[in-house]
Amino acid sequence: MILHNVAIIAHVDHGKTTLVDKMLSQSGSFRENQRVAERVMDSNDLEKERGITILAKATSIVWKDTRINIVDTPGHADFGGEVERILSMVDGVIVLVDAAEGPMPQTKFVVSKALKIGLRPIVAINKVDRPDARASEVINEVFDLFAALDATDEQLDFPILYGSGRDGWLAPSPEGPKDEGLAPLFDLILKHVPEAKTEPGPFRMLGTLLEANQFLGRIITGRVISGQVRPNQTVKVLSRDGQLVENGRVSKILAFRGIERTAIDVGEAGDIVSIAGLVKASVADTFCDPQVTEPIQAQPIDPPTVSMSFLVNDSPLAGTEGDKVTSRVIRDRLLKEAEGNVALKVEEAADKDSFIVSGRGELQLAILIEQMRREGFEIGVSRPRVVLQRDEATGEIVEPIEEVVIDVDEEHSGVVVQKMSERKADMLEMRPSGGNRLRLMFHAPTRGLIGYQGELLTDTKGTAIMNRLFHAYGPFKGEIAGRNNGVLIANEAGEAVAYALWNLEDRGPMIIEPGWKVYQGMLIGIHSRDNDLEVNVLKGKKLTNIRTQSKDEAVRLTPPIRMTLERSLAWIQDDELVEVTPKSIRLRKRLLDPNARKRDSRKGEAEVA
Repeated sequence: MILHNVAIIAHVDHGKTTLVDKMLSQSGSFRENQRVAERVMDSNDLEKERGITILAKATSIVWKDTRINIVDTPGHADFGGEVERILSMVDGVIVLVDAAEGPMPQTKFVVSKALKIGLRPIVAINKVDRPDARASEVINEVFDLFAALDATDEQLDFPILYGSGRDGWLAPSPEGPKDEGLAPLFDLILKHVPEAKTEPGPFRMLGTLLEANQFLGRIITGRVISGQVRPNQTVKVLSRDGQLVENGRVSKILAFRGIERTAIDVGEAGDIVSIAGLVKASVADTFCDPQVTEPIQAQPIDPPTVSMSFLVNDSPLAGTEGDKVTSRVIRDRLLKEAEGNVALKVEEAADKDSFIVSGRGELQLAILIEQMRREGFEIGVSRPRVVLQRDEATGEIVEPIEEVVIDVDEEHSGVVVQKMSERKADMLEMRPSGGNRLRLMFHAPTRGLIGYQGELLTDTKGTAIMNRLFHAYGPFKGEIAGRNNGVLIANEAGEAVAYALWNLEDRGPMIIEPGWKVYQGMLIGIHSRDNDLEVNVLKGKKLTNIRTQSKDEAVRLTPPIRMTLERSLAWIQDDELVEVTPKSIRLRKRLLDPNARKRDSRKGEAEVA
């Protein structure tokens, strides 16, 4: 069967996964009476809850006796490592762009990678039925973007389709015809995307996606570049630099047939298949016949820009909610994650009880922490820090700079510009984006953007949309002001009492509720001033045998501030940690003993002096 391999790339929320749903249903991949979940490719719980794609996944359809392998990719910049890898599996890309928003940072990032390796794009303008759609202007923006990314004349001559993925139609014109469904897209893929490239010689495949299966063990997915692979065939695995990783035997070959993965007898050159049976092999390794000596060159991956410390949980409540608490178990879990995700880097700290995990952004690391807590882990996590480097030519320290695009109502643009300038951002562009909204573009240091998302939503009454993308390493921008408020710290262990919290309300808003377990050194609220304050949240009302008017007054508490995982990570300071367990997220000081904190602050002041 003729094979075509294509990836769908787009910014977050531009409709990739919904379009793949319709492609599967219209190509006959589902039975007529089959129950299919919405966004069928978003298979894990976190993807379904958040409505975003986190992992790249493959599927396949058959159209006019031709098999089309489709790869659905994440649209968020923090998961860009997933996208960079899968581009080596495909021969063409569908660039999906929102008819109102136009090309956004993640579109630019992935398109630049796709153009660099010579892929010819198909542009699909999605959501043309939106009231604020501006399809013709968006096409011009896409063309300008391709030109700015040094596309060749052949790549600039891209075919265009318009439509609505949700309604299941794409056509050469925004008006339709709508009754043909996605047939114009399928026909265009057969015509525009070249047949799967193959090379002569024995079996070779580059590992692209890694997953674990409780029955089959490690499963590696990739595209067969040359030769064939069969069950029980002996293969060897070479690392990027040509070192032998292992020799092994293929136990099973699986291929994507619709949303199912079925066992096949032979993996042909050009097809995307998954092989099981190997123990050590990982992503970016070359799987090949024993006679092959040269590894396949993998695409270079952009470096991580943000790091966090993962520590063994040493709070007084450690081990009461989770069952995976030791450093050995945490280390194994992090190393397993780093194997399958090339954008993640794990290093063991000098004290052996903590690990430095580096990734593309806070969201990527927060998703990893969320997955770990659902698996039963208890960990302490530090504030995200940027990964600084030293410029080899000048010897100066450089830091990651991001391209930031903020869509905001005109009335709130002033406060956004002011806050971004406080964070040492340089403004590049301000232009109207329709409907009394402005699009602001900045180059800002990653350090300044940590924790800004929540503040931006507060400043703009929840109407602003911020998108970020790593731009380059640039000169260090100097000090950036952090949190203005101090914190309220519990000075004893026990259960928080409503009466005590009510008496502390004039000191600042709370982040805990009555009945919560607290311990010495745990953060229970935000101080209204800039210093930290130790308070007693266990003190109940003294009851006497004298009747008073106020005795039976109900204690009415202001609802506490809900600290989600992402909000907590962005809000804490360097001397604080987030304690993450399967049931709770608590904030605490790194040093729980107040005397130890005083000694540490004096030591810090002496070093500065």
